[in-house]
This record gives sequence, structure tokens and C-alpha cells, in this order.
Amino acid sequence: MSWSGQGGFERRGYHHGNLREALVEAALALIGEKGPAGFTIAEAARLAGVSPGAPYRHFRDAEALLAEVALRGFDRFAALLTAAWNNGQPEPIRAFEALGRAYLAFAREEPAYYAAMFETRIAFDNHPGLLTAGDRAFAVLREAAERLTSRLPLGQRPPSLMVALHVWALSHGIASLFVRADPSRRKLPMTPEDLLEAGVLIYLQSLGLAGGPQSA
Repeated sequence: MSWSGQGGFERRGYHHGNLREALVEAALALIGEKGPAGFTIAEAARLAGVSPGAPYRHFRDAEALLAEVALRGFDRFAALLTAAWNNGQPEPIRAFEALGRAYLAFAREEPAYYAAMFETRIAFDNHPGLLTAGDRAFAVLREAAERLTSRLPLGQRPPSLMVALHVWALSHGIASLFVRADPSRRKLPMTPEDLLEAGVLIYLQSLGLAGGPQSA
């Protein structure tokens, strides 16, 4: 599995209080090069050009530094999803498809952030800011699901949370299996975007949310 994608990290030390930023950049570079399992706070300090004890001025441990990287990743992710959803314009189904493409694009273009967000096994309850950032990103998908389900008669609407979770699981599975660089991954006879779009369309059709009079 390759987590690269954020580019190299130029060792430049720190000055005028930018130690925190230097450590975040170093952590991101290490995750990009080695994956989350290869990250240590001591290595981040070395890459940032500071003493092994310096990171503890800002982060109590390696998890706290990883949580900061993940939080920034979720902030980027939420902004990307919000732009893709575009308040359901020009049409909710098309905007929903754009959400899926944005999800895969983030996994492809920001693999180190993606790994920090989803593969570090951070205890979210210990990092309220990270939990809030993750919820903010998921809220975009939840809003989209609510917009779609609201077009069905009240008694026929599936729970919007269920729809959002199902589509999230499908998007995450395709991103993890088929998007990021990995010499061992299976080749697809189609693009991951086409695979996701087809899967979401079939799912929405099964709920009466696409392909019928309600989706007009």
C-alpha cells in the first residue's frame, strides 16, 4: 500500500513559534512515506529538525499529533464534499453522484490525510475537536441523504441516516480497495468512479429514490 501523495518534506527546523506546524507537516510526510504504522513522534521530531523532547511542548503523545493531522484532513474533506454537493444543485441525484466522485478524489489525491483519518485507530472520544470535524464531514452526506429521502411520501421514506451510512460504507470500500496506489490491488474493468456510481444508482433505485417518477 502506498500512502504517498502530499509530496516531500523539506527539513528546515522551526523558528518564531512554528514548531507545531513543522511537526504536523513532518507527521503527514511520514504517513505518506511509510503509512500510519510507520509513524513515531521521535521520527517526526527528527524530520522537523528538533530534539526528541520538543514535540511534547504541543502534543502530549503520538496519538495527539496524529489526531491533529486527521482533524485537518477532515476539515479538507468536509470542504471538498460541501463544494461537490453544492446544496443539491443542479439536481439532487446528480449532486449526490458528485459527492461520490469527490470522496474518491480525496482518497486518491490526499492518501496521507485519508490514512490518518481512517487507519490510525485514534480514540475519537479522547479528541473532541477531531470528533467534531469528522461529524462535520459526515453531515454533508447526511444532508444529501435527507434531501433525497424527503422526495418520497412520508410513510415510504427510508431512514436518512441509514442511507448515508450505506453510501459512506460503499464509497469507503471502493476507495480503500481500488483507488489508492497499491501494486497488489485488483484491476477493474471500469473506473472506480463508474463502479461507485453504478452501485449507488442501484441502491437508490431499490429504495425508489432514482429511476422512477419520484426522481423526476
